[in-house]
Amino acid sequence: MTTTPSALLTDLLDRHRARLDAAVEACAHRTFYSAFDESPSPRVYGEEAAGLGRAAFERWLGAEFPLSTPGASGTVATERSPYGFDLGVSYPRAADVDALLSAARGGMRAWRDAGPDGRTGVCLEILDRLHARIFELANAVQHTSGQAFVMAFQAGGAHALDRALESIAYAWAEMHRTPATALWEKPGRGEPLRMEKTFTVVPRGVALVIGCNTFPTWNSWPGLFASLVTGNPVVVKPHPAAVLPLAITVQVCQEVLVEAGFDADLVTLAAEQPDDHLAATLAVRPEVKLVDFTGGNAFGDWLEQHATQAVVFTEKAGVNTVVVDSTSDFAAMCQNLAFSFSLYSGQMCTAPQNVYLPAAGVATEDGVRSPAEVAEGIGAALGRLLGDDARAVELLGGIVNDGVLSRLDAAASGEVLVPSRAVTHPAFEAATVRTPTLLRLTADDAEVYETECFGPVAYLIETSGTEQSIDLFRDTVQRHGAMTAAVYSTSGEVVDEMREAALDAGVALSENLLGGVFVNQSAAFSDFHGTGANPAANASYTDGAYVAPRFRVVQSRRHV
Repeated sequence: MTTTPSALLTDLLDRHRARLDAAVEACAHRTFYSAFDESPSPRVYGEEAAGLGRAAFERWLGAEFPLSTPGASGTVATERSPYGFDLGVSYPRAADVDALLSAARGGMRAWRDAGPDGRTGVCLEILDRLHARIFELANAVQHTSGQAFVMAFQAGGAHALDRALESIAYAWAEMHRTPATALWEKPGRGEPLRMEKTFTVVPRGVALVIGCNTFPTWNSWPGLFASLVTGNPVVVKPHPAAVLPLAITVQVCQEVLVEAGFDADLVTLAAEQPDDHLAATLAVRPEVKLVDFTGGNAFGDWLEQHATQAVVFTEKAGVNTVVVDSTSDFAAMCQNLAFSFSLYSGQMCTAPQNVYLPAAGVATEDGVRSPAEVAEGIGAALGRLLGDDARAVELLGGIVNDGVLSRLDAAASGEVLVPSRAVTHPAFEAATVRTPTLLRLTADDAEVYETECFGPVAYLIETSGTEQSIDLFRDTVQRHGAMTAAVYSTSGEVVDEMREAALDAGVALSENLLGGVFVNQSAAFSDFHGTGANPAANASYTDGAYVAPRFRVVQSRRHV
């Protein structure tokens, strides 16, 4: 006896229903929830999981990845590990855009007709299969982004899966906001008017996901799954330096889609040479109705201005800010900031860059500390955190590209308070690893601190006082954007003023972080990543506004 497609889809949803319900509940209440364990410990995943995942990753090296891209011509191999070796993996080179988009649209009707529950079951099964390959994915993320392995496992694996599940949960709830059918009765003289109405969730069209180098899964999966679960075929265009994590993703998507009776080309990989400019070509095609992009301002702005036929979701550059007024625990504040500067060498859209503090000093539990003493405190914390090279590399990771290194080297020409140093990686001698640098600026140096310096560079900016610090924060974020902000103050009045400024600027605020939570980390199902309320991003991971534009509800009606 064979299982019918509808029965199979029901089985898939039933199999993962508890996870879906828990995710929907967590989104509604913003409580702690994680569906995928973030610890790579053998006690969690088994003694053999890490070795098998590493071996699976290594089998791809120097090989041709087994995917077919409609309209492809030849192959491309564009990835080099920031740890010092070429991956040598080759992928089909997307060439014929007409053929690619035609194939993507081919299975769209059947996917639409699967309905919200059917599509949700398939997408949840995809997440489950990706989770089964989490160690393989972690190695792929590590050696394309430069993240240290544990961070790659967490951010590129478990946390990325949580964010994908969060998108699916939000989309499921939004698609069920309208009932599938309704009986409409209008009272009148005699028999009431009766109509039966049907409401169908319909997709917008082809979705384009443009991947980034630093977080190839974490930044791509929310948009990919938000579009797919709402009925849209997805073309995945990875960054040329970070293809493998998304190639594995597409492979798993296609496997599950085919098993469930759908067209494999509902999710396709569009790999390219760096000078092919494929993202720009695809983004303005009339078939493309959704675009998800993470990256720099120049191309993000271009997409918003030119891809007018599509709904465009962008996460771009911003100037993340910390306002330091006073603290009840100077050492803990310095330690928290040092960790935030160091994590993945500051190569995060959430990493703090601008630290405003009064030139007259910061009140602490041991008296007022001058800006120079604050710098010394942060420098000492960095020394404790990164003094041992073997431990340091597990926090810093590798410098992802030459652009980051160039900005770091150029920053050294300023007034350096804490210098950067080169770190030797004990396992990868060719890796480029640097500790953060801290530079002194004043409020007059706006031409420097109003621009994002992506990488391990932070500025200690002296102001006339906390009032000016908050004003500069508000003004800079309103004009240039930010993904995160933080404040340190023992004054409730100052914290209230900073909250108001953060609301004005449209940026998430962290207050007096002294323990194991850091400004550049966000928790799925509870923390919103980005707000869509300032120039750094026009959308948020994840809210209703992120998923609802990806579908429309079309009705039909008839007399009863």
